Amino acid sequence: MATFLDLFSPSTYQAFTDSDQTVSGFRVRHKVAASRIASGDHLLCYMTKLSRWVGILEVENTPYEDFTPLFYPSEDPFVIRFKVKPLVWLSPDYAIPIKAPEVWPQLSFTKDHDIGSTTWTGKVRTSLSLIHEGDAALLSKLLHRQLESPRLYELSDAERKHLITHKARRTEGTVIVTVPDDDKYEQSAPEKDFRESIKVQAALARLGADMGMRIWLPRSDRSRVLKLWDDSDGVLLNELPLNYDTTTLQTIENIDIIWMKRRAIVRAFEVEHTTVIYSGILRMADLLALQPNMDIRLHIVAPELRQDKVIEQLRRPVFSLLERQPLSQVCSFLSYEQLDSLCSLPHINHLSDTIIDEYADDIEESA
Repeated sequence: MATFLDLFSPSTYQAFTDSDQTVSGFRVRHKVAASRIASGDHLLCYMTKLSRWVGILEVENTPYEDFTPLFYPSEDPFVIRFKVKPLVWLSPDYAIPIKAPEVWPQLSFTKDHDIGSTTWTGKVRTSLSLIHEGDAALLSKLLHRQLESPRLYELSDAERKHLITHKARRTEGTVIVTVPDDDKYEQSAPEKDFRESIKVQAALARLGADMGMRIWLPRSDRSRVLKLWDDSDGVLLNELPLNYDTTTLQTIENIDIIWMKRRAIVRAFEVEHTTVIYSGILRMADLLALQPNMDIRLHIVAPELRQDKVIEQLRRPVFSLLERQPLSQVCSFLSYEQLDSLCSLPHINHLSDTIIDEYADDIEESA
């Protein structure tokens, strides 16, 4: 028997809780990982945002593909599925915090880290990753003990807020939205924020070039980015080889980084280092509003400590009611820390751009 990670956001946790709890679903990109899981294996369930272990599911069959809506009314992304049996399933205030004294000093991926750091979080970012045998034994023991002799782990006000969901109605059903309190955020961005954004653009340009992509940069940023990135292979595009109307092209031209293969956009990145004006998120939304059938991977890149703020913006009602689907379902979050890890990988020139999906956080899984 092996044990694997099953990530839940507060919203998918609630959806599973309200269901008959017999199916756990994953995104298509987890198909290969799912094929390694057999009947009798266990899924250790971790809720993001609350950073708590919530349960254990026993797998009852091999993975199958099913497009019948599970967590969403339509276009459900969790189509790679297992039949499961809950062995332990805890309410949020009885779920075990990863920073609990009986957990943090014992887990192989947290014990050597300061409790206030985020460097350990890579181990709980991707569903269906294999959990170390010792970690699995510890967490399984604690979760079963919690089921038999419940101990209250009181929720903070911030944690309770994460559990509150607001919904907006679409023709095919409802989606979860947030209404951020912009007044609590700072009102201006210092010059150093813009300098940091340029560094990140340069890193993304270098990474894409190493993977064989052609690169697009907004004309206004090129001179500053080229001071940090040596375009020795001449992959920086002078013009976009796209056949769109003028409004769409102007929107695309202002996106912070675009990776292209031949005449196709592969991935688009917006760097959000500033405080209130989420101009990159607006550009992503504008692009999808102008071209609802455009099928590209979109990424917001920002410091990890800003993830909550970015997600709040992505789940505003205006972005959740786009014609094709909510922005939060087509856009992922890539932290500066995750980008640094990506850039340090060996043999980048032999990797596919899909490696980005293994590091970026899906909004619906991390929200």
